[in-house]
Amino acid sequence: MRHAHSASMLAALLVIPTLTACPAPEEEVPLAEDIYAPLGEILPSASEEQRETFMKGEAVARHRFTEEEGLGPLVNVTFCGSCHEKPVFGGSGGRYRNFYLTAINLEDGSQLELDHGGVLTAYSLDSDQPRPTLQPGVNQIAHRNPIPFFGVGLIAELDEESILENVDEDDADGDGISGRANYDRGFVGRFGRKSQTVSIEGFIRGPFNNHIGLTSDPLTEEQKARLPVPSNSEPVEGFRQAAAPDEPLTDDDEAPDPELAPEDLFNIVSWAMLLAAPEPGPNTAASARGEQRFKDTGCASCHVPSLVGPRGRVPLYSDLLLHDMGDALADGISMGIATGVEFRTQPLWGIAAVAPYLHDGRADTLEEAILWHGGEGEGAREAYEALSEPERADVIAFLESLGGMEQRSDGLLPPDAPIPEAGEPGAPIGVETELELELWLRGREVFDRDMYLSEGLGPYFNGDSCRACHFDPVIGGSGPLDVNVMRYGSEQPEGEFVSPHGGTILSKLSVPALVRLEHDAEQHDVFEPRQTPQVFGLGLIDSIADDTIRGNADPDDLDGDGVRGVVHDLIDGRVGRFSWKGGVPSTREFVRDGMSNELGLTLPAEDGLTFGFLTDEDDIADPELSMSELDAITYYLTHLAPLAPVADVPGGLAAFTEVGCASCHIPELPGEDGPVPLFSDLLLHATQDDGYVGIVDGMANGRMFRTAPLWGLHATAPYMHDGAAQTVTEAIAAHAGEAAASRDAFMAAPAAQRSLIVEFLESL
Repeated sequence: MRHAHSASMLAALLVIPTLTACPAPEEEVPLAEDIYAPLGEILPSASEEQRETFMKGEAVARHRFTEEEGLGPLVNVTFCGSCHEKPVFGGSGGRYRNFYLTAINLEDGSQLELDHGGVLTAYSLDSDQPRPTLQPGVNQIAHRNPIPFFGVGLIAELDEESILENVDEDDADGDGISGRANYDRGFVGRFGRKSQTVSIEGFIRGPFNNHIGLTSDPLTEEQKARLPVPSNSEPVEGFRQAAAPDEPLTDDDEAPDPELAPEDLFNIVSWAMLLAAPEPGPNTAASARGEQRFKDTGCASCHVPSLVGPRGRVPLYSDLLLHDMGDALADGISMGIATGVEFRTQPLWGIAAVAPYLHDGRADTLEEAILWHGGEGEGAREAYEALSEPERADVIAFLESLGGMEQRSDGLLPPDAPIPEAGEPGAPIGVETELELELWLRGREVFDRDMYLSEGLGPYFNGDSCRACHFDPVIGGSGPLDVNVMRYGSEQPEGEFVSPHGGTILSKLSVPALVRLEHDAEQHDVFEPRQTPQVFGLGLIDSIADDTIRGNADPDDLDGDGVRGVVHDLIDGRVGRFSWKGGVPSTREFVRDGMSNELGLTLPAEDGLTFGFLTDEDDIADPELSMSELDAITYYLTHLAPLAPVADVPGGLAAFTEVGCASCHIPELPGEDGPVPLFSDLLLHATQDDGYVGIVDGMANGRMFRTAPLWGLHATAPYMHDGAAQTVTEAIAAHAGEAAASRDAFMAAPAAQRSLIVEFLESL
């Protein structure tokens, strides 16, 4: 921990010279040219060399890092694009990508600056403690929603004087607005929710380390000179130095430091700098009226239309200064000289496409965001509240004209997303009429859509949509480690597992204003991450008769092969077939279970169905998900085709069968309309060693897991119930218990046979 010397930092401001020269009037400076493009695209002015670097940097930002590459040991996400994805790559993220900041408030009013940037991560790669706990003494917790990167290179280009000209720390003009600059190592800050960071390099290196766990060295002077926006300013004296970006970052895992290659860092910093500013929408009569209302209400006092950069006026609609936003928005986190009530004025270009809004994502809509403004924003908020409904609509129309509306999506599917052709990932199956296709598309939309707080999201949740976890390689797929669900409980002295009151799901997130659901470190000592399973082909699995599943069971190992498949019989007599423990009997119940346990939504009651919550204690009327939405998403999932094999591997199935894998991973089971090539018996097997204490679910003890279907294996890594296996070979090696014999046979097989089996599995 490092002590943040607030008093000395404030004193350092006294060395900043008073600005006496006034810039030329804004209208005399032309608007910057060649800065606009659709969201996520490169600046039109970029050179061919920069375009090549941009592509390399985007590849780094999309790359899923592994433990061997330095991921962890503390982890929120596995790749940059996980948070910066909405509505396209480089943007913001839904509430499921929120994270927590923590601090320790001291009696003298200052804060201790915690290690790891104060970030409370959701995961640890320590198998003994996969859920990190609060550092001792933490008494301040806040939410953060990701910030979009669009146009940040243009912000990096701004001269400090352009930002400082709007400083009015003592409110000399008496308008109630007292913007002040924050500082990073003596430079005027401009990035982050509190303008706590001056450089894009720092804004990238910090999260790489705090959220992904990757170490890095600072860019060299030669690399800095090659950046699209080279640094050429000098720091103000008197400010303490921060660790990044001036010093190497290290950790104590087994991957050698720096874990992020220097050229990869250069490429991703360049990529961010080259992202174009959001292309404005058409200027309509409504947006023109709204622009005038925006100015008349005082919104433009902080959201100043433009700042002057080397290219001309940059219309970001922000002064990049700190403002007191009132107690209702306060997060209690100090950064630099920013107090717990101060935040940077968020740039408004592209704002329509990057909901939710505000620092913690508490606002579903632009109007809600406006109505949350307090402190220095109170006057503008009250003026907006005094407008008539049509006048308010004009203001919103103006904000929507600042870019992004054409690309805006309620989830991650772009507007008018095509329907995949047969054989392509995400394609429909068994959809024959126009009405059926309409229902399938409606279900896909519900599956993809981010659920609002006003729709009942939370209070505790793991995802804000079904797609939030099921998106690799397309919606309906699996997910990386950073969307794992945590299950937990306690081991008694005699080895018995005890479920916590309220169930075994340890939710990752909560709606703003609530702290994270924490476990009792002294009581709870059993943890199991749950890897997101793919949901392709669920309807075909639904079509397999109960008797077919029962026919492959051998609970007493009567054939003496050491494999004891057990049917997961529910207490009401239904046969379970879905989830890692096989405890869910149908696609409809799978939907109900996920909507309640992962999103926190209540559901309408249905005869014969038992999964899902019917009521909760929030202010949203129950049921929060309508029957029509439930029908649509169920239809979508039951008519979502399994991933098609990518190749024919002669001899692969025979080699797979020879080592015994097909004893549990039965290649196909008969379905209602023909064979279902899922490579599973849908039975429970003890695949962990004796003595393993895991989560108990219904009749499935801690060692038991349902045989996971293998179709689509090539596109749905990582593997196993906890996502611990990055490769097919690692997944086979992780098998134990009833699967030990086939595992050992695979390991003892000649190299050529092992390669053939892996090639076969990766073709499925």
